[in-house]
Amino acid sequence: MAPDSRRRGRRPAALELDLSFGARRPWVPTAASLRTWARAALTPAAKTWVLSVRIVGARASRSLNARYRRKNKPTNVLSFSGVGAVPDGRNFLGELVICAAVVASEAAQQGKSLRAHWAHMMVHGVLHLRGFDHERAAEAAKMESAEVQILDRLGFSDPYR
Repeated sequence: MAPDSRRRGRRPAALELDLSFGARRPWVPTAASLRTWARAALTPAAKTWVLSVRIVGARASRSLNARYRRKNKPTNVLSFSGVGAVPDGRNFLGELVICAAVVASEAAQQGKSLRAHWAHMMVHGVLHLRGFDHERAAEAAKMESAEVQILDRLGFSDPYR
């Protein structure tokens, strides 16, 4: 449980995290960190959330981004929605595919720590799976506000400043 959750009376969401690695460089956070950041972006529910996260390299990210978004370049995070609630009491949120090389490059370009940018990408991806988007200005403002609040609770500064 994240320390902030106890202090503010917020019960953390139950989460099953399926984590796999197609890349581990240049730096990838621990499973515990990834789990903490994902849980922070979830609402507590009677059911257990199930989330798959795959860490990939630039080649795999480029291939998936070209196939599913028609963009022939690697990207930081791709989100694929899950089936939702199932009778056994779990809620399959979906899958995040995060490119370690792109996250590292963006962190350096933006003058952020790798840890802070990874936290942001996990929160950002989970919010996408929860239905948030940033295609229109109003949607982007709502999503960014949620990201800033969640990251603040986790001890990270505003990623948009």
